Amino acid sequence: MEDGRSRVVIEGVYPEIDGGRFPIKRSVGEAVVVEADAFTDGHDAISLALLHRRDGEETWTEVPMTPLVNDRWRGEFQVTELGRACYTLVGWVDRYKTWTRDLRKRLDAGQDVEIDLLIGAQLIEEAAGTAPEGDAQSLQNVAAALRANEAGAAERVFAPEVTWLMDRYAVRHFETRYERELSVTVDPVLARFSTWYELFPRSASPEPGRHGTFADVEAQLPEIAAMGFDVLYLPPIHPIGRSFRKGPNNTTTAEPGDPGSPWAIGAEEGGHKDIHPELGTLDDFKRLVNRAREHGIELAMDIAFQAAPDHPYVKEHRNWFRERPDGTIQYAENPPKKYQDNYPFDFESDDWRGMWEELKSIFEYWCEQGVRVFRVDNPHTKAFGFWEWCIAGIKAQYPETIFLSEAFTRPKVMYRLAKLGFTQSYTYFTWRNTAWELREYLTELTQTEAVEFFRPNFWPNTPDILPEYLQFGGRPAFLTRLILAATLTANYGVYGPAYEAMEATPLAPGREEYWESEKYEIRHWPLEPRARMREVITIVNRIRRQNPALQSNRSLRFHDVDNDQIIAYSKSTDDSANLILTVVNLDPHHVQSGWVELPLEELGIDPEQSFQVHDLLGGGRYMWNGTHNYVELNPQAMPGHIFSVRRHAKREQDFDYFV
Repeated sequence: MEDGRSRVVIEGVYPEIDGGRFPIKRSVGEAVVVEADAFTDGHDAISLALLHRRDGEETWTEVPMTPLVNDRWRGEFQVTELGRACYTLVGWVDRYKTWTRDLRKRLDAGQDVEIDLLIGAQLIEEAAGTAPEGDAQSLQNVAAALRANEAGAAERVFAPEVTWLMDRYAVRHFETRYERELSVTVDPVLARFSTWYELFPRSASPEPGRHGTFADVEAQLPEIAAMGFDVLYLPPIHPIGRSFRKGPNNTTTAEPGDPGSPWAIGAEEGGHKDIHPELGTLDDFKRLVNRAREHGIELAMDIAFQAAPDHPYVKEHRNWFRERPDGTIQYAENPPKKYQDNYPFDFESDDWRGMWEELKSIFEYWCEQGVRVFRVDNPHTKAFGFWEWCIAGIKAQYPETIFLSEAFTRPKVMYRLAKLGFTQSYTYFTWRNTAWELREYLTELTQTEAVEFFRPNFWPNTPDILPEYLQFGGRPAFLTRLILAATLTANYGVYGPAYEAMEATPLAPGREEYWESEKYEIRHWPLEPRARMREVITIVNRIRRQNPALQSNRSLRFHDVDNDQIIAYSKSTDDSANLILTVVNLDPHHVQSGWVELPLEELGIDPEQSFQVHDLLGGGRYMWNGTHNYVELNPQAMPGHIFSVRRHAKREQDFDYFV
């Protein structure tokens, strides 16, 4: 039975995901801000403390919590090391705090406090018994003065040095400890802020008609780094199956020389732990990983847990796949689509334990080769339990590992995968085009509990998805989606060559698939047609790097505009030193204008003074006044502004400096 004398109630703890079942997420250097309701019966004062430690350590670090309003308390701590951290709360009826509060009232009322001073002396002497010699003597001196009722002794207890000593050493009677220890997954900064570039290595050759190699990709690293990307994502690099190989545009019959889909993994040359021979050798791959890192780029591998009919797994572990009544193995389907070149793993296999171990070993193998970032294909079609077990195991060995979930599926499934351990997640951004849709979706991602465990990664396009907005919007549409993806979230990526070339031809009307998709054939991407878009991408990525406000999602706030074709939003750093305001015309075909309304005082802007906004995209500088300011955006020129806001400008010469 719990001690009935523990009278403090602790409830309403935030953040706490599903009753503590799952950890929250932070990156190294971020703060964990914890709030809770805490109170007791009667009129006694209470104290509340936030406890935290690294997972596996025994000693807790204690942080006093501050009362807010209505019995709500807040405290915070900073995570500084990769791995797991834990936190919980402890509260107690604070006898000393209660005594000093009431003593103040009695003194102000001119009452006799002789007995009260004796009570205080007892509390201070009790604390002295827990303090080291020097501090104990200081407390004993205060207690003695109270017992002797010396002049000024009562006021002395309110001195900051006495308050500090008592906060540290006062005996806590009948503490209440929160019933759960909650956890934090601490990831590298790259988990919070990253810029992804996707390319097919087999299309990286500068010579049309030649299969690209890792060396060709390596030659592009300086340009990719110069554009401001820090993650280079390669689709599967493994041997490609020959049985049921797909031809151009996903035709079911491949001609000799057709390369097939990289996601049809496995052939006589090997499987998930092997490399397509035309790309190079394992040493070539490891060299690429190291060369990328020298350019400040992490190489991301695609992990797709499926097997081509020629995969060694199919021969060696047929029981890992589901058989149909005719004795053939069930291929992947999303009716009416059929993927005869791929067999999905059966996560209800009798040998599920052996299969789990083998699949986990694929991650382990590539981690041993230096890879620390993985994009995982369709994780929602694999068992949830597997992911929780697998990711935890990998991160126990390599805590810096990042897993990106490519699960375009139902919201609760996407959230579950994030809770289970996926570091970042693809999102519905690709299909959110109107101001209302974007505001609603981003508010959900940044202003609800989802912000504690779900890190969105916005992609305007992927090899699988050519959105309708890009098909019909021309260059303005590509610019618009780039600006939105790069400024709405701290993690974003592009399917690079296709985006730079503004590839917009669908497979067929009404389809969101590419004509001549690079998934099924080798493409050559000349640099000249991509130069203009590359230039803008470089500028946008430089803005992201130079402005810390854009490197997190928590400060995102939308602002009203009297034209629903325009969206406006801001981000700022915690210390408000860096404030970025983004305004975008969502109509790729027409000039749009309107009045942007800003809550000046909330943004730290003096409403009585003019302030300047500097367009980091176009270079223009504008003087704004008051809460409503006019914008006009021509999508044929540039559909958006990314403003750096100078809050106060009293003299003309001040305008040469911007935050």
